[in-house]
Amino acid sequence: MKSALCSRFFILLPWILIVIIMLDVDPRRPAPQLTSRPYFSPHTVGCGGSRIPLRRGSLGRDAAERQKRNESRPPLQAEPRLPTIYAITPTYSRPVQKAELTRLANTFRQVAQLHWILVEDRATRSELVSSFLARAGLPNTHLHVPTPRRYKRPWLPRATEQRNAGLAWLRQRHQHQSAQPGVLFFADDDNTYSLELFQEMRTTRKVSVWPVGLVGGRRYERPLVKNGKVVGWYTGWREDRPFAIDMADNTRHRFEAITCAQC
Repeated sequence: MKSALCSRFFILLPWILIVIIMLDVDPRRPAPQLTSRPYFSPHTVGCGGSRIPLRRGSLGRDAAERQKRNESRPPLQAEPRLPTIYAITPTYSRPVQKAELTRLANTFRQVAQLHWILVEDRATRSELVSSFLARAGLPNTHLHVPTPRRYKRPWLPRATEQRNAGLAWLRQRHQHQSAQPGVLFFADDDNTYSLELFQEMRTTRKVSVWPVGLVGGRRYERPLVKNGKVVGWYTGWREDRPFAIDMADNTRHRFEAITCAQC
């Protein structure tokens, strides 16, 4: 019984397909006219999304016109190289050392063409600072020099040995090289710096000094300028000093940026 139904189905299947095809064909439908149409590039779209015909034979002419226009343009001049900022930072071991170095590194990371010279007040490099600099993502130099005990007195300047070590490294590095544009900047590790400061710093020719806020018991400290020259200092501590301007803390050190003569 099952085989008989299958045989009848396969006998009727071709006739069913023929009837479906005949019903789908409409003999009264007019045939489309074959007319020549312009060639369109599938990737060329004009205004409003309409395609623009591609002109055959114009590729060579267009390329020649583009080459002529490029030759007539003046050559592009290379942008002047940014002066490198060498930031010398003395540091010493204390509970907040890594936190303050992290804050300073986050600022330096946003400054282009900056080289960080970090000098520890130690006889050897510490593992904390070494591992920190390895992950800081900044061009850096890690130095160390201890402060002699006779200089560790309250009324004497601090971090002098460390700054001198940074200056010595710069002189040794550039003594056999041609002069390169550079600016030397003393930056303490417990300070906060505005990014605009580094933009102004690059225009330094000899010496640049900026006001420092919230220091020495005053709202700010600054040099007193008359006729374009520094004639004194507005400071809260020892105005008789040669450079009586403090960092943005109570370490009582100079805050300046000078052009490195051999950088």
